[in-house]
Amino acid sequence: MSLYKRGKTWHTDFTVNGERFRQSLDTTDWREAQSEEKKLIAQASEGKLTPKTHLFARLHFSEAATRYLEDRLPNLAARSIETERERLKPLGKYFGEMPLTRISADSVRAYIAIRKKAGVANKTVNLETGVLRGVLKRAKRWHLFSDEIKPLPVRHQVGRALSPQEKLSLQQSARKNSDWENARLAMTLALNTTMRACEVKGLQWKDVDFLERTIIVRQSKTDAGRRRIPLNGDAFEAIMELYHRGQKAAGTAPDHYVFPACENGKIDPATPQKSWRSAWRSLRKAAGLKDLRFHDLRHHAITELAESQSSEQTIMSVAGHVSKQMLEHYSHIRLDAKRQAVEALSQMGKASGHVTNHVTNEVAEDLPETATPRKDWSGREDLNLRPPGPEPGALPG
Repeated sequence: MSLYKRGKTWHTDFTVNGERFRQSLDTTDWREAQSEEKKLIAQASEGKLTPKTHLFARLHFSEAATRYLEDRLPNLAARSIETERERLKPLGKYFGEMPLTRISADSVRAYIAIRKKAGVANKTVNLETGVLRGVLKRAKRWHLFSDEIKPLPVRHQVGRALSPQEKLSLQQSARKNSDWENARLAMTLALNTTMRACEVKGLQWKDVDFLERTIIVRQSKTDAGRRRIPLNGDAFEAIMELYHRGQKAAGTAPDHYVFPACENGKIDPATPQKSWRSAWRSLRKAAGLKDLRFHDLRHHAITELAESQSSEQTIMSVAGHVSKQMLEHYSHIRLDAKRQAVEALSQMGKASGHVTNHVTNEVAEDLPETATPRKDWSGREDLNLRPPGPEPGALPG
């Protein structure tokens, strides 16, 4: 236990049976403060004193949720804050003015049932109850019935990689309708850089280095997502198309967005585009891929990187992953690539009576010193030719 001053007033901070008690003693006299503290400790030992965590439990859900979120703000990214607020909306409508002390296992189950009846996905319901759990934990109430609330079953959709035919169909369909231009260009960047939709939308012209042919991802889902990505031929062509389009429309100042917002035909380059959802749905339907998510383009790009035999460190650097486990989650080497790999082992074994490592050495010795052109991470041949574009120190015209 301890006594301490705030200004001229004495306060106490002590723990009884694992519960912490902190409050003002409303006195400036040290001896009187000692006496008052002893009285409070005695009351706490008899269960007659309520700690501050219990005062939080007496709040209505709406007020408690607001305080809970305010306390978390310093530890959350801007996108996470927005997500938390969205998840709190349906919780606030249901629990509203209900005190936290009245929330029980039955009321939580009733909320889950109502959300399911409304057609809300299991994953979304689980995320919402996760926020509810956080509020109730803060009030020291969740442990009372936590074993009665189980998360709903969720089908974990890792993602998919396109077949060569599907990728070609998607690219050909994208050019059939000029209304799909933004979706086409965003798709091209995702397929060739591993960028997420939020990363593409947050791209500004100051993030593009035309001379080095790279882009910097500053806004991402996680801190690990901030990275520099080289642009291959397809990605650079898309960037140049966006640049020339921007010059004709609202300009390409450093702080302007590569995909600017457009409302009622008016372009606002200082605001990022919110969505290309309608165009993307129409595009993928035209390509016969109506179930393809935009995020699957990132999965496909990582798959191609993995099949190109790039090192795990290189792939994680390009894609922005933080661990090998995350890489394994995203990269799904297609069966054909796996089959070719194991067939190669078989053919090498038949080619010689030597053991495998000897065969490998012999094959390597037979290759000319410059058997193939050097290739970049995308598989394109790098002939060390300067690409067409602006002169050093100048933006493209």
